[in-house]
Amino acid sequence: MNEYINLDINNIDDEHICCAIGDPKHQCGVDKKKEWIKKKLKDGHVFRKLNARGKIFIEYEPIETAWVPINGKNYMYIYCLWVAGSFKGKGIGKELLEYAINDAKNKNMNGICTLVTKKKKPFIGDKKFFSHFNFKVIDTIGEYELMALEFKKGELPKFSDSARCMKIDNQDFTIYYSNECPYVEYEIQELSDYAKAKNIKLNFIKIDSLDKAKKAPCIFNNWANFYQGKFISNTILNANALEKLLK
Repeated sequence: MNEYINLDINNIDDEHICCAIGDPKHQCGVDKKKEWIKKKLKDGHVFRKLNARGKIFIEYEPIETAWVPINGKNYMYIYCLWVAGSFKGKGIGKELLEYAINDAKNKNMNGICTLVTKKKKPFIGDKKFFSHFNFKVIDTIGEYELMALEFKKGELPKFSDSARCMKIDNQDFTIYYSNECPYVEYEIQELSDYAKAKNIKLNFIKIDSLDKAKKAPCIFNNWANFYQGKFISNTILNANALEKLLK
């Protein structure tokens, strides 16, 4: 039987948080992510992981306090569900999702939802996986979709009006980010150094509050790229990826 751990204020300092496990260059990002989780625990944030050394976890919280430009009431929002490497194909993803579903039901919520894309993209949920568990598409912005499993009738969540813009006034390459992902801090520094060396104008806008997250001008889970005023992608970039995009 698989053993799982839910992070809480008493164990978070001693437990790893899966994503950037064992990579010293991401330690700053890990520390900031843990601080972010600590602040979110009061909102009902759940980070549940397999008790193993690997990238196997689910992370979710009530939609009202979730740092995404999605509005709704009495729904749970899944930020991320990740089962990597040799742990795939063993039913762990199913167990993690069922835990979140049952948790939402026990808290008398109307349903549970998550962000996916029509074609699989990095750092976004797998539509086929959630469809298998009867999640249905309830809102769409371009190739991005909001899927939900409805337990009882009520108002469905939807993308905020600001998220539908998918554009900004600034024409320079602009990145929106938050500490919800431990990879972010290292890449922000790498991109800053690259932009300085190449004399490239690069803007960073940190999402550091619930209000900013709900009013983000695009689909946002933890990172968003804009160039010439238009949304490009949600993919976390390194210097090489940025150089290719600019070319």
